[in-house]
Amino acid sequence: QVQLVESGGGSVQAGGSLRLSCAASLTTFSMNRMGWYRRAPGMQRELVAWITRLGSINYADSVKGRFTISRDGTKNTIYLEMNSLKPEDTDVYFCNGVIGDREYWGPGIQVTVSS
Repeated sequence: QVQLVESGGGSVQAGGSLRLSCAASLTTFSMNRMGWYRRAPGMQRELVAWITRLGSINYADSVKGRFTISRDGTKNTIYLEMNSLKPEDTDVYFCNGVIGDREYWGPGIQVTVSS
């Protein structure tokens, strides 16, 4: 069973920055892809960014140029550096990992951006 645990969320004013971390119970390179999703109450989960085992990266259009996904294979951790935060970035953020046809999710962490 793969476990993912997010950390680093919190509250910040618009224009500020936060860095989310996701610690995995196995090496990040064993997963086909890892990434971040977010979901506001009553909404569908949406992609924020992902990074593949080979290092390919994809971002949602809404965060391009502001967010950066990265990983540290020595720590089995991926990160989401979030800059120039906007109130509309307020959401619960989830770490996601994919191995074959199986997906794994962290419990989620709240990010709140005030205007």
